[in-house]
Amino acid sequence: MTKIIFPQNFIWGCSTSAYQFEGAWNEDGKGVSIWDTFTHIPGKIVNDETGDVAIDHYHRYKEDVGVMKELGLDAYRFSTSWTRILPTGTGPVNPAGLAFYDRLVDELLKKKHRTLPVFIPLGSAAGPARQGRLDQPRHRLRLRRLVPRSSFRLER
Repeated sequence: MTKIIFPQNFIWGCSTSAYQFEGAWNEDGKGVSIWDTFTHIPGKIVNDETGDVAIDHYHRYKEDVGVMKELGLDAYRFSTSWTRILPTGTGPVNPAGLAFYDRLVDELLKKKHRTLPVFIPLGSAAGPARQGRLDQPRHRLRLRRLVPRSSFRLER
């Protein structure tokens, strides 16, 4: 068996997907995403499971970050829930949604984690998603507007 040796400065981390991890699908002003809609259609997902609770990272993020530290992880790449930040896909930003990511990043920095937030419109609001493909110019424009309004709050 070949033994793999990682460089001394190798960064160990983990990655999560907001829909599969956060839960709190209808709390604090979060809007309904295309995944919320799809998974609530009976028979579309095995055992009719949803991400409504997932692993409840939204409420247990401090414990989760502690486990990451216990495992010796130094970095955390997480996706943000588009509908937690922009509940309807357009319009004003949801302060409670940004506050969650602020608390998460603060906890990660306290534990000396590198934070790698990712803004992906795959969990876009159900309404705008019905307006056409997510790769259309108007959706790219929404993403360009969202990231600066969100990421300034995630920087420390």
